[in-house]
Amino acid sequence: MKRFTSVLMISVLSGILTLGGYVLFIEEDNVFIQESEVLPDYTPVNLNSLPADVNADFTEAANKSVNAVVHVKNVATVRRSPFSSSTTQALQGAGSGVIISPDGYIVTNNHVIQKANQLQVTLNNNQSYMAEVIGTDPKTDIALLKIDAEDLDYLPFGDSDNARIGEWVLAVGNPFNLTSTVTAGIISAKSRDLGMDSNVSSFIQTDAAVNPGNSGGALVNIFGELIGINTAITSQTGTYVGYAFAVPSNNARKIVEDILEYGDVQQGILGIRGVQAANVPRDYGVKVSEGIYVDQVEEGSGADKAGIRSGDVITKLDNVEIRKFSDLTGYIGSKRPNDVVNVQVIRDGNTREFDVTLTKYEVFQIKAIGLEVTNATPIELKQKNVPNGVKITRGLTPQMQNEQLYGTIITAIDNIPVKNVGDVERIMKQRSTGDPITVTFVTPDGEKQKYVWR
Repeated sequence: MKRFTSVLMISVLSGILTLGGYVLFIEEDNVFIQESEVLPDYTPVNLNSLPADVNADFTEAANKSVNAVVHVKNVATVRRSPFSSSTTQALQGAGSGVIISPDGYIVTNNHVIQKANQLQVTLNNNQSYMAEVIGTDPKTDIALLKIDAEDLDYLPFGDSDNARIGEWVLAVGNPFNLTSTVTAGIISAKSRDLGMDSNVSSFIQTDAAVNPGNSGGALVNIFGELIGINTAITSQTGTYVGYAFAVPSNNARKIVEDILEYGDVQQGILGIRGVQAANVPRDYGVKVSEGIYVDQVEEGSGADKAGIRSGDVITKLDNVEIRKFSDLTGYIGSKRPNDVVNVQVIRDGNTREFDVTLTKYEVFQIKAIGLEVTNATPIELKQKNVPNGVKITRGLTPQMQNEQLYGTIITAIDNIPVKNVGDVERIMKQRSTGDPITVTFVTPDGEKQKYVWR
């Protein structure tokens, strides 16, 4: 009898383990990456992080989050056939979004909503609304939407700078159209640079499961505070393999506020060019392996006026440790022009501090040819032996990105000399759409060329 009871218990346990290990997996098409006068009534940022002795109970955070995370459907209007004038609606893609204010402001990813004719937002209670795009920032893959609703559940912004590696987090979204899905993990790394679109990026990395459809969803801490917008995964299959990446909440919040207050993103810069200290040749005399070695200081920039010099190694910004370049770009990305940042550097073996007023990073997108340009510094013009010009910062299309034109100086458009991005914008606005565009430029090797885009 005892032996029979033992066999019975083993069978029951085996059955429980088998059921517990069963996972239902639904596979769909791969969706893979990448003005208002009144600001939303945000809840103030909570500067707390998870105490070491707190147990990871996510039930309260999950209950808060699922009602504040929405399903975003990207609908486009297409022709039924080339021979018919009638149209039909087709689902371009679907993702997630996060309600950040009770009156219906929603943050999501730009790649979730791009090229949409209509955007439908569905809440956790199955109520649906048509959404309006308030603004986007393709560089950081952030978009701001608005629905006509009141008294909505929403997530308060947390302080992503204060989030710690090893801290428990939740990823909330709609993977594979499975609405209101919650997964848990830890922060695996911070300031992760994925090198997307030739831009230095600064993501929170997590091992919480994120799949197609999670894009634009929430990464929350144990307090139910928004610390990131889930944006990307790295995978050879297009599905989760252990790594997921989120735009830090401090950067997302700043972008949202810029869009609402200014209509576009206000990007501040220190005014330095540099490399990671670990990559500096030994004969430069740099004795630290972490930080940013300042190679050049742009004339007239905030760094120049504050007294930062070539050869300094930046180690902290406002007491935030700067170990690699993505630490610096991530922190500066949460600031705007005219903000004052305390910069700590090592100079000749000694620590010094400078208060730097950030200046505005002026860019213009020449969409007709797929290029983005910014003002060239006097040093850059001197190096190319040209009196004027603007510098190409990135390509806007895959073709232009493959050309690797970063650093190329454009000296004239349609044979009109350009001195700054204002000149470029003025020329592009005055010309007729569809006319050929002649661009005169100097390559990084100093070679002068002229191209005509038709």
